[in-house]
Amino acid sequence: MFRQNAYVFERLEKEKYEKEYFLLYYQFIKHAFGISYCNENPDDDEIYFKLYLDQLPDTTKKSNEFKNHILYLNNLFDTNIYINKEDIVEINSKNHVILQCMDIILGSMNFKLNDLNLVKLPGKNRRGKTTIAKEKLYKIIYKNICDIYPNFNIGITTSTRNNIRNIWLDSYRHWKFKTKGSILNKDLTKHKKR
Repeated sequence: MFRQNAYVFERLEKEKYEKEYFLLYYQFIKHAFGISYCNENPDDDEIYFKLYLDQLPDTTKKSNEFKNHILYLNNLFDTNIYINKEDIVEINSKNHVILQCMDIILGSMNFKLNDLNLVKLPGKNRRGKTTIAKEKLYKIIYKNICDIYPNFNIGITTSTRNNIRNIWLDSYRHWKFKTKGSILNKDLTKHKKR
């Protein structure tokens, strides 16, 4: 998931501003994975999800409130899909290989989306070795994604290709999150050189 920071609220209630991270994370869990499309036999099968969240960046009280809020998803899924409270756990991505891999992929996408591949060394007219190495890594990751989705565009939400269940079935997806009620602040967008 990524969001374009140029989309901003004209006014955001103080309570929502304080919970912005958790509200965003909740919407991500609710929509990005296509959980509601995972059960092909809803009359026969029950599916239980385990959520491994990267350590939440707030107090234990707020984190627990958030986890309790995630349980509300059980009321939205009407196809024998469940999340138990004990199955919502926080982990340190440094100790979890799959999350480490996701951190590398997300970092690579962030690197490219924010044009960090163009950054030059201070006072020099060339890029540094680290920047060049990160760009090479991005190109390898991008090539692998293109093997799944030819002509993949990292700046938009991955298409469902006329089948909404692909939100669940796809092995890799991008979700560009745009909040309802936000407006585009063009001062925050990239300006191309002329």
